[in-house]
Amino acid sequence: MFTGIVEELGEIVRTTETGGDSALVAVRGPLVTSDARHGDSIAVNGVCLTVVDVEGGIFTADVMGETLRRTALGALRPGDPVNLERAAALNSRLGGHLVQGHVDGVGEVLSREPAAQWETVRFRLPAGLSRYVVEKGSITVDGISLTVAEAGDDWFSVGLIPTTLKLTTLGAKGVGDPVNLEVDVLAKYVERLLGDRVAGGDR
Repeated sequence: MFTGIVEELGEIVRTTETGGDSALVAVRGPLVTSDARHGDSIAVNGVCLTVVDVEGGIFTADVMGETLRRTALGALRPGDPVNLERAAALNSRLGGHLVQGHVDGVGEVLSREPAAQWETVRFRLPAGLSRYVVEKGSITVDGISLTVAEAGDDWFSVGLIPTTLKLTTLGAKGVGDPVNLEVDVLAKYVERLLGDRVAGGDR
C-alpha cells in the first residue's frame, strides 16, 4: 500500500527482455534504495513492483507482460524519469490517500493551462473509469495523489502546484503523453457492495 506522495524522481537505467513476455527493469533511486531489500515493494509511476536486487542506488524488478500491456511502463526508455515511492509504513502519516499501486487504466494528457502559481492539466479517462472519478475526490496519476478539480464523461482535470511540477514527472509531461491512472479503491468497494444489495433485493 502507498500514499501517492512521491519520495524521489528516479530514472530508468535499462529494460531487459527476459522471455516469456516479461522484462527486468532497472531503476536508479538512491533514496528509495537506501533501505530496500529483496522482496520490498516500490511504486514506479504508480505501479507496484517487487524488488529483485539492489546495488549502488539501483534496484531491479521483474515486470510481467500483463503489466507492460496494461500500464505505461512499456513505453519507458533508459533515461526517462519516473516517480518513486516506497510502501507506506503503518506508523507513517497518510499525506495523500490509500493507493494500491494497481493501475486501472492508461490515460493521456489532453491540455495544460499555466497560471501564476499553479497549472491546470486535463487528462483523458479510459472508458469505464469515469464513474469512479468525482469533483474534489482523489485520483492517482503516475503514482501521484491528486485532487480532481473537474470531471467529465471521459476526462478530468487537476491543479498542480509548483512543488508537484518540479519534483514529479508531471512537470515535463506533454500533450498526448500517457499516464497511469488508479481510481480511489474505496469507490470500487462501495460500488460492489451496493451492487450486491440491489441484486439481492435489499433497498
